[in-house]
Amino acid sequence: MEKRDVIETVASNRDRLLSLSHTLWEMPELALEETESSSLLVECLADAGFEVTTGIGGMPTAFEARYGEGAPTIGILGEYDALPGLSQAVSATREPVEAGGAGHGCGHNLFAVGSLGGALAVKEAIESGDIDGTIVYYGCPAEETLVGKVFMARAGAFDDADAALAWHPSDLTSPFMGETLAMNSLQYEFTGESAHAANSPASGRSAVDAVQLMNSGVEYMREHVPDDARIHYSIVDGGGAPNVVPATSTVWYFVRAPDRAEVDRLTDWVDDIADGAATMTRTSVERQFITGCHPYVPNRQLSNVVEDNLGEVGAVPFSDEDRAFAGDLKDTYDPETIESRTADIPESHQEAVRGSNLYADPLPAMDADEVNFGSTDVGDVSQITPVAQFWAAAWPVGAPSHTWQVVAANGDFASETAIYAAKVLAGSAYDLLSRPDLLEAARAEFEREVGDEPFRSAVPAHVDPPVNADLQ
Repeated sequence: MEKRDVIETVASNRDRLLSLSHTLWEMPELALEETESSSLLVECLADAGFEVTTGIGGMPTAFEARYGEGAPTIGILGEYDALPGLSQAVSATREPVEAGGAGHGCGHNLFAVGSLGGALAVKEAIESGDIDGTIVYYGCPAEETLVGKVFMARAGAFDDADAALAWHPSDLTSPFMGETLAMNSLQYEFTGESAHAANSPASGRSAVDAVQLMNSGVEYMREHVPDDARIHYSIVDGGGAPNVVPATSTVWYFVRAPDRAEVDRLTDWVDDIADGAATMTRTSVERQFITGCHPYVPNRQLSNVVEDNLGEVGAVPFSDEDRAFAGDLKDTYDPETIESRTADIPESHQEAVRGSNLYADPLPAMDADEVNFGSTDVGDVSQITPVAQFWAAAWPVGAPSHTWQVVAANGDFASETAIYAAKVLAGSAYDLLSRPDLLEAARAEFEREVGDEPFRSAVPAHVDPPVNADLQ
């Protein structure tokens, strides 16, 4: 079985993959609550002959599915969690399926299925005896809360992988070669004393005062942190009635920087500010460490393999009907949003991209040697083994993720992108399994960029993964 046959195997599974993508879209499940979604994926892989292990990292919806034996071992990452409050019908007007319900606003229904299709195709090549090695589908929950891969990595899930591949739906197709920021996610819960705010204010100690003072302290801190650091917060419990001194209040912080050491240094500073706020208000404070990830380090050698396969597979084959619906969705965005989202596209392609509803042709990497100021739990995987990722066009040009328009696309024409991604992943994994020189080059780069020190999770050993989706 040659590579073109492996890619064609994806096409033979097309109907099953499209059906699964729509099924996942129709039952969106939040982080760590993806019970039905993970079960469907596990069932599909087990039926195909994969050896499945569930409960990875102490998370019931995390799993790995293996086929083959011996080296090399190539991993393909899959995600399947949805987002709160983004329920949406396949419509170009705001139309929730369930008021306040969840929706696949980041395309993880596509992510899960595209990765699955790639793994199934590579399995058939191994089964035929034409290539040797092991293919692993990593079922990764709770990406939206940066929990899934962090706790899987801490449990050693990726330790035997010689390389890992991933992708993500987007508005354009391109290798993802930028770095990202390391991050800590923490909550600070202040406890004071309740009292009648008018009759007996002297008896009260306001936890909300403590949160406000903490946030003010962090605002003054901002002037003295590195330019590429990011600190942001949300008050998740801000008290109740105005005439009751609030006895409890909680604030949730993300602390980000390009490397783990700087994140930890800034987190210590934020901790000190929290302690100071508690002292000033005569309250107490408890810190809950939720999760922490490492920066993502792209492997250029692997990314070149992916880029070659993007070129071989070509454009996402959208229909005229797909493009028309994408145009209806695109019309609902502010033109400034589209202009901003396409500002970094090379000038040679910019006019064509902005003039399209769906731009299906692969573009060169647009973020090489840059730092993206977000964070991803794929960062932990990239500290353990070489990783390459790519974006694949699934949404109208200029569409940002986490919007209702993207949910509508993900339930309709974007399912075509899952098939496309499966072909690129299958071709890339085939190359890595059949070309030892590619993995050797990727490993050499990994050792130069990351080093050979054992991986250390940012999450303390005593911290368990959250058990539900409360921390969205």
